Parts: sequence; C-alpha cells; structure tokens
Amino acid sequence: MKENRKEWLKAITNGIVAAVIVIQFIMPTMVEGISMEPNFEGGDYLLVSKQAYTNGKTPQRGDVVVFVSHQKDQDGKYKKLIKRVIALPGDMVAVEGGKVYINGKETDDDYTKDGITNGEVAPVVVPEGSVFCLGDNRLHSTDSRFLEVGFVKEDTIEGKAFFRVYPFSKFGKIGRLL
Repeated sequence: MKENRKEWLKAITNGIVAAVIVIQFIMPTMVEGISMEPNFEGGDYLLVSKQAYTNGKTPQRGDVVVFVSHQKDQDGKYKKLIKRVIALPGDMVAVEGGKVYINGKETDDDYTKDGITNGEVAPVVVPEGSVFCLGDNRLHSTDSRFLEVGFVKEDTIEGKAFFRVYPFSKFGKIGRLL
C-alpha cells in the first residue's frame, strides 16, 4: 500500500514538473473571431512559442504572432490579438487601391480571404523595434492599418504560432505564407 502511494506521488510530481516546463515555453491560444480567415478560424486551438523571439531572434515576414494590443475587453483587460507580420523595422509599407506595398513592391496576397485590402495607408516606414501586422481576412480585421492597433512593438509580442492542435482535420505545423 505504501509503495502504491509513492508511485502515485511520483507520477503527480512528474506531471506537475512537466506542466510547469511546458508553460514556460508554450502558450496555448484559441483563435477568436474571423480576422484570420481563411487560414485560421474562430475556435482553432494553436500552440504559441514564447521563446520564438528570444536570444536576438526577431519576427519575420509571414510569422503569425500573438501580441497585447492597446484595445481593452469588457473586463478592462488589454486584448491579445493574433495577426500576421507583413512588414519589418525599416520597411516602407503602404496600402492603396486594395493592394499592400512593401518597399514599393506589391505583395502577393493570395493567402488572404478576399485578395484585397481595404483602407488606405500612406507610405510610412516601420519604426525600429516594431512590426506592421495584418489579419488574413483584411475586410474584417482591426490591425496595424488602424490607430487602435498601429505598429506592433516587438516587446508586446508574446510569441509565434507554430502548431495547430484543433481542429484535428488541420492538425499540424504552421508555416509562413509569405
């Protein structure tokens, strides 16, 4: 009986240690809303690497990131948003006539829901320490085009989405589309 208790205690302790280690490196995240369709839908369950941008690593074009925005929810907490990095520090970005331009070159937006980007953004240079992020469903996304979000400071990025756990039909690694 005493050995049985020791085995249970050992198993519980190992489970707690494993959970603490995982929580240090991975943040489970559920997609809410339609701003990342068609690539991510409301209810998709993603794993986000909290270590993706440590040790001098920085976001890259096409990365799907989770960051803390300036927007607040009904409880007064700052909202976490999930968006795609489109432009990096020093890049000149513009939105005009339904198209996105990075450093004067039109981007390929085949992965977006409608293939067009509404709104206008006069050519602007992304400041150091920030990135420019857009949702994949450009007609229904509050992102860097709008003052509510603006440039995303790298120190507000909590991690990079790297794996989709649910739905099971889309289970697998998340790659860059750009």
